[in-house]
Amino acid sequence: MTPVFRPFRPDDTEAVVALWDACGLLRPWNDPRRDIARKIAEQPELFLVAEQPDGVDGTEVVGVGMAGYDGHRGWVNYLAVRPDLQGSGLGRAFMAAFERLLAERGCPKVNVQVREGNEQVLGFYASLGYAPDRAVSLGKRLIADD
Repeated sequence: MTPVFRPFRPDDTEAVVALWDACGLLRPWNDPRRDIARKIAEQPELFLVAEQPDGVDGTEVVGVGMAGYDGHRGWVNYLAVRPDLQGSGLGRAFMAAFERLLAERGCPKVNVQVREGNEQVLGFYASLGYAPDRAVSLGKRLIADD
């Protein structure tokens, strides 16, 4: 069954958080529900889920990703594919969709951030033509999610 992409809906929240957890993307200092609320307040059309029939009488979320464009660069964050579907081409399809949506906005370049040591994901992005920028990413928390 081929997953279908669609915009995130608020009733997807728990399924999305569970998927991020299953993919090891959650961190104690980030409240994923707050991250979702922040995203749906800014460019919600760039917050996509992939769903497929659940084999019973509905559908289930099997992938999710957030993208954004600040006028200078595009970014993709929180890209996750259900572990048993990793390697199926779904992550590649997400990135193609995000690249298309960002290019339609006039975005000249897309950046992704990958946590150190996540070699599998680095390999995935390399296979799509992404390469190190020779830049160091720095961050500063402005609002605590405690």
